[in-house]
Amino acid sequence: MHPTYIVFLLVLLCSGCGGERDTMRKKKPRVVESIADLGALPLHATDPKDNPSTPEKVNLGRLLFFDPVLSGNKDVSCATCHQPEFNYAEFLETSIGVNGRGLGSKRRFLDQNDIPFVKRNSQSILNTAFNGIANNKSYRPELAPMFWDLRAKGLEAQALEPIKTLEEMRGTGIQDHMILDEIIERIKRIPTYNQLFSSAFSADPEPVNQRNLSKAIAAYERTLIATNTRFDQYMRGDSNALSTSEKDGMNAFLVTGCAKCHSGPMFSDFKLHTLGVPDTGNRTESDAGANNDYAFRTPTLRNLRYTAPYMHSGKFATLDQVLMFYEDIAGGKILNPNVKAGGIDSLATHMDVNFKDISKIVEFLNTLNDDAFDKTVPASVPSGLPVTGL
Repeated sequence: MHPTYIVFLLVLLCSGCGGERDTMRKKKPRVVESIADLGALPLHATDPKDNPSTPEKVNLGRLLFFDPVLSGNKDVSCATCHQPEFNYAEFLETSIGVNGRGLGSKRRFLDQNDIPFVKRNSQSILNTAFNGIANNKSYRPELAPMFWDLRAKGLEAQALEPIKTLEEMRGTGIQDHMILDEIIERIKRIPTYNQLFSSAFSADPEPVNQRNLSKAIAAYERTLIATNTRFDQYMRGDSNALSTSEKDGMNAFLVTGCAKCHSGPMFSDFKLHTLGVPDTGNRTESDAGANNDYAFRTPTLRNLRYTAPYMHSGKFATLDQVLMFYEDIAGGKILNPNVKAGGIDSLATHMDVNFKDISKIVEFLNTLNDDAFDKTVPASVPSGLPVTGL
């Protein structure tokens, strides 16, 4: 064989090997999360240093939570949209706050109404004491991310936001910068509340104030936890807490990529992601999220049995629909016409959800339910108004 031809073959073989190496280099294997990326919840919540829990605070916070005196028209309470029987959420696509009557699926606006629906689906307050918790990291409750758009940190800050929001609790009669002052003046005129605030905040010379209002409600909300699901039991060492099929569902949950965002003890990375979820039909305007990119916070997957409908717009009634939505995303289908293909989060487009896995994953998600949480509703509230509201 001619030497020149031999050299040509060697160059061709080497270049071919180099090309193969480049191809192998580009095709990185997809990282699959493991059970170590999940986690059991702590048995108890952590209090901020400036708001240690006491029975007096918790009792006061519970009464305030169910008292319509905190709303502009004295017709709606925190519990109107966060009901114990629905995991401290409610079974509506988006809530009816001010100017409504009834509870749950029976709630309707009054005939004469100019108030819009609440902007987003009512998130559960259960376990929000653990918002922001992650594996092997220090947890600071005062920095806990709150709301679908992360606009508040800590339960203390979260507690006051609905009171200031027009369609949630404020209404049209009082301006947003005046409502909290009005609420405090109302509370000061109620003898029982003066006694309860003095008992809960005895070191404060004027205990009835906005800061203590938020601290009392937050102290109560930190008691609303459910930390003993069968999944938690399994993660704490009880290998029999999950069935074989539930373990298969957990594996499918990990392999399909769900845990890339739904990770840690709360099954949430507490980050904003753009998914192209369809808007609710209850509002005329499209909800573009905090940054106008249609990104919303990853919700927890705990106690989903009690918190339907799902997503920030409440557009999906079942977990099967949620998982089929993710299958659509991976297949290039976008359900919100305001979101472009390039704007969808790559963590979602690279998921591998198949129809055959959906029932398995739902079976696993049901191991995250724990019904043993405090559902106590006070028989009356100090204002004398109807408990929870009209």
